[in-house]
Amino acid sequence: MSEIEDDASLSDGEEAANEDVQEENMSEKEDQIEPCPLTQEIMIPGLSLLCRTGNGLAHAFVKLELKDRRLTDIALVSSFVHLRFLDVSSNHLSDLSPLATLTQLLWLKGDGNMVAGFRGQPLGQLTYLQWLSLALNRLRDLEGLEGPALESLNLIGNGIQRVSVSLLGNGIQRVSGLQYHLLTNLVTLELRGNKLETTDGIYLPNLRRLYLAQNAIKRLEGLGKLEHLTTLHLRDNQLETLDGISPNMKTLQYLNIRGNLVSAQRALRSLVGVSKTLRALVLAENPLVETGDYRLCVLSRLPLLERLDKEPISPEEKSEAQEKLREFNDEADVVPLSVSIGV
Repeated sequence: MSEIEDDASLSDGEEAANEDVQEENMSEKEDQIEPCPLTQEIMIPGLSLLCRTGNGLAHAFVKLELKDRRLTDIALVSSFVHLRFLDVSSNHLSDLSPLATLTQLLWLKGDGNMVAGFRGQPLGQLTYLQWLSLALNRLRDLEGLEGPALESLNLIGNGIQRVSVSLLGNGIQRVSGLQYHLLTNLVTLELRGNKLETTDGIYLPNLRRLYLAQNAIKRLEGLGKLEHLTTLHLRDNQLETLDGISPNMKTLQYLNIRGNLVSAQRALRSLVGVSKTLRALVLAENPLVETGDYRLCVLSRLPLLERLDKEPISPEEKSEAQEKLREFNDEADVVPLSVSIGV
């Protein structure tokens, strides 16, 4: 073993040891969490927005804010069946089952808690829930996720490595196993800051906006199924090519690939299939940007583009790109003499 390899092995060992220490510290921290159930005294100041109830004969508070109260149990909330907006972020909650009775809930924010999975949670019973945020929890997979009315889902920073039944390490690496027939209204999905390595498995037929920045994505797979997608955000991943951008993405308008590893101009060929709809493209902080005639090269393949790297396309750039494209086509039409006479 070389010295370099030996050093690498030591670094890997140290990293593994550090991860073990972090897990032990997390476990110790959990052991130190003191039980803190929701009480009337805590709840009452957080109630607001008095509205008529469903039958119109009475009034009830429909908004409850319980942010950062160190809560470990919210069983009491189950009796407030008229709630429509609930914020329980920055607590120590792992069990959301008390929400099962809140059948009128429209909006739920549970960021910064300890929710480890969707199995056993009552979200599928909340038939009117449209907006859900569980950022910065401990989700390991998306099995059991359902929401018949859910339109926006935020799962930022969960350390997700795999969205499937099969786990690697401490989270989700691959998006698969989503029950898309139970999420037919979902139009916005936030998965930034996780550990995804591929886009495969995100089959949500009505999805419009997909945010996958700050993962570890190396492969674009399965995107051809997202025919209604208008926004795709892939900043700060590990993409070397753009293979996987499919012509089936018939409504794609905004694509952000900033901070990846794309270096060859041939990668731009993958964007020709979406050239009729794409209006804004961000490729900054890729090696490709340093090549000569970068902007002209992009525009010659994407003539309808309006913004490149956040800068508007000038009429002069468009004209120059069109001229470059004509020259390229003329060159392609020229047949060498040796070929024409069969030499």
